Amino acid sequence: MKAKLIIEINFSKKGLMRYISHLDLLRLFRRASLRANLPLENTRGFNPHPKISVDKAVKLGLERDDLKCKFAIKNRVEPDEFARSLQLQLPQGIIIREAKLLGDV
Repeated sequence: MKAKLIIEINFSKKGLMRYISHLDLLRLFRRASLRANLPLENTRGFNPHPKISVDKAVKLGLERDDLKCKFAIKNRVEPDEFARSLQLQLPQGIIIREAKLLGDV
């Protein structure tokens, strides 16, 4: 059985992005990762989509610096390169602070 690779990013939600909902944030990361051509692992089934999860749902209107998002990836990628590619596709107000490979989870 193939082990899963997970990249976790720590990010901030500032400015006008504080008004984005939790589900819209998931869609934002999905679209940005597709534009960045990152090797994300997809779910199985009738309607596959990238495996992405944001840890906390934050109330609308609040700015946060301690948010985390996890991405299941197919191939090993350097976390810094993953974060750099993703950040180029994100709107102003979503700032990636750190990325790390959680390894074989």
